[in-house]
Formats: sequence, C-alpha cells, structure tokens
Amino acid sequence: METLVTFLPFLMFAALVPLLFSGFPIAFILGGVGLGFWSFAVMLGIENPNSFFLVVSRIFGGVVNKQILVAIPMFIFMGTMLEKSGIARDLLNTLQIMTRRIPGGLALSVTVLGVILAATTGIIGASVVMMTLMALPIMLERGYNRPLATGTIAASGTLGILLPPSIMLVVMADLLGTSAGGLFLAAVVPSLMLASFYLLYIFTRTSLNPSLAPALAIEGEDTQITVSMVARSFLPPVLLIVAVLGSIFGGFATPTEASGVGAFGALLLARLRGELRFTVLRDVVERSTLTTTMLFGLFVGATAFSYVFALLGGHDQILHIIQSTGTSPWTVLLILMIAVFLLGFFFDWIEITLIILPVFAPIIASLDFGGHLADPSQTTMWFAILMAVNLQTSFLTPPFGFALFYMKGAAGSMVALKDIYRGIIPFVVLQLLGLLAVLIWPEIALWLPSDR
Repeated sequence: METLVTFLPFLMFAALVPLLFSGFPIAFILGGVGLGFWSFAVMLGIENPNSFFLVVSRIFGGVVNKQILVAIPMFIFMGTMLEKSGIARDLLNTLQIMTRRIPGGLALSVTVLGVILAATTGIIGASVVMMTLMALPIMLERGYNRPLATGTIAASGTLGILLPPSIMLVVMADLLGTSAGGLFLAAVVPSLMLASFYLLYIFTRTSLNPSLAPALAIEGEDTQITVSMVARSFLPPVLLIVAVLGSIFGGFATPTEASGVGAFGALLLARLRGELRFTVLRDVVERSTLTTTMLFGLFVGATAFSYVFALLGGHDQILHIIQSTGTSPWTVLLILMIAVFLLGFFFDWIEITLIILPVFAPIIASLDFGGHLADPSQTTMWFAILMAVNLQTSFLTPPFGFALFYMKGAAGSMVALKDIYRGIIPFVVLQLLGLLAVLIWPEIALWLPSDR
C-alpha cells in the first residue's frame, strides 16, 4: 500500500501517455486523468474529499480569474485580422525586389517576412499558410530547390511561437506566475538569433551553390524600388509592432492592454486597406473564438492535472529521487530538454507546456547550477526560454509537425511530403544549435530583462 501511494503521481503520467494517442480531446484527457486519480486517492483514504474544492479553486484562480489571459484572444484576433489585410503580400513583393542581387534573395526575403509576421501575428498556422500560398509558387517558378524552399517557409513561419508577442509566452508567464513582459524581453534575442541562423545558412548555401536559388531576372520585369513602395509595405507592420511591443517594453501598457491596442490597430489597418467587410469580420471573430475556446479548455484540464499531481506529492517525490540518487542539476535539465524535444515529434506545444511546465518548473527553480547564472533568481525565466526555443522544433519534426501539415495542405500537389521533410532537417539542426547556445550562455536570454 505504501509503495502504491509513493508511485501514484507517476502512475498519472503512465495513464496519460497512451490516452494522448487515443484521439480524444486533450483537454478532457488531462482533466479526466486528474479527476480519476484524485477519486482513487480518496477511495484509498490518502486524500480528503473536500480537497476537490481546492482543485476547483485553483482552476478558477489560475484560469478564469487571470486578467493576463485576456491578452490571448486579443492577440489571436489581431493575427487573424492581419491575415486578411494583404500586408504580407505587399511586403514580400517589396522584399524580393530589394534582395534580387543577393544569393538566395527570395528565400532571405521569406525569412525576413517570417520575422515581421511573427512580431505582428504570432499565429503559426496563418503565417505558414500565408507564406506558402504567396511565396512557394514564385520560388518553384524561379527554379528554387524544393527542400530549400519548403524548409525556409516552414521554419520562418514558426518564429511567431517565440518572437513576442507570442501566445506561448503569455501562457508560460501565467503558468509560472511571472511577468509576461519579462518573458517577452527574454525571448527577443534568442528569436532574432534563430532568424539570423536561418539567414546565414541560406546565404552561405546559396552562395556555394547558386543553382539552388536562381536570382531574380532583371530584364522584362518591374524591379524598380521606390521610397513610396517601401513606405507602403513596411510602415503598417512597423507601426503595429511599435504600438504593441513598444508599449510593453516602454512600460506604458501591460501585455493585456497592448493586446487591445494590437487588435484595434489590425482593425484600423484592414479599414485603411478597404478589407474591413462584414463577412471578413465575421470570419475573423468566429476563428478567433474557436481557437480561444480550445486553448482555455486545455488550460482548465491541465490545471486540474498538475494540481492533483502536486496534491499527491509528485513534486516532493521527484525532488527526493534527485537528491537520493545524486543526480546533478545539469543531468536533470538535459534529460528534460531531450524529453521535450522527443515529445515534440508527437504533440503540440500547448500540450507539452501544460504538462511539463507546472510540474518541473518549481523543481528546476530549486536546483543549484553552480553559479552558471549571474542571478539565480532568474533560473525560472531561463528555463522558460529554453522550453520555448525547444518547443519551436515541435512544429517541424515529423510525423506530427503542424507546420508541415499546414504547408502540405496549402501547397497541394506543388511539392511532395518528402521534399518538406528533407527541407526542415537543416532548420531543426539550427534550432537545436540555438537551444545549445542559450543553455551554455544564459545571458543571451537574460541580459535584456536584467538591464531593466
């Protein structure tokens, strides 16, 4: 009996893993496993029936009553509305003309566009589908190598999961009870570092082998770049980025307030471009509502699961195992990073985040990394950014990389799935190099928050 009580929290994970592959909604699985094991603990007499109300209270206080989570539907609305505005199309046209003489210029333009979309929309599906429909036909028409073209689009489209204002960072901030603005600051340099890795890889590879990315032909094409063209293409997204991120970093607005500014700005841009019609607005509201409902259902289920795990002594058991086996903090952290990477082959970021972060973040925060961090109080923030960089790979790793499905669905018969799989391999390697860099040099993520 004592052995069963000791291992009861770990049996929760043993029950959870096969159920996640069942195809049943994840929110119900998480909540159901938590409720089932709480009921079992009550039957064994190791848990008070009244503790059920503690779980309900945690859900209310941790999800329903959190103002920071209001930012999520607003950012989703902002990104969905921008998808309909045509801003990305104008940007790409201007960028490919500006980079026409540079090796791999169109691929470099797609990467820059991915960064801009990430800072304005943050919705991976919208970014990948949008860039696939706009850029892939042009890249293939100009004779681009198929794996290079597909890998560039897929990797660039996933930058929105890390670059602020990232919905994932808002979720992490809530789970960790920390500042979303602080996580936004911490994620800026790692996300731009990854984008730089992509640009450097594309430029180097296409310089060594120009046949992979033929240059834009000059004759017979409108390649005149003008100040008005650049202003018309770059000014709207730049103004929106400044309004949203500038208000947060400048201390003028909370992320929740800034999300409202972003939603209003997206509406204003759509109106100025003549795209704000009733049918468009209805579609945007419907898609935003469905996405928000799915996310909040997951929050409720995951909160129940993680709180029951804590009630059953899961955190204490893990710490006891670490201390009794003499496992070093670095070993624990590396095992977690490997586990998150492998989980990314099968699950989405939201599922991994809601399962791993509430359980293991307090454990990592209590470990001593021997002066590796200048300020040990920033361990939790460092761990969150490591998780965020790691989770970006979950969109690209087969068999269930969502960016791959988004791209294949939008591309149709233009490319084979094997071309997409081959194309993402170098970019996954670059993401892992970025993860290793943040692991070795925490200052990459922490110097901006430390400077404030």
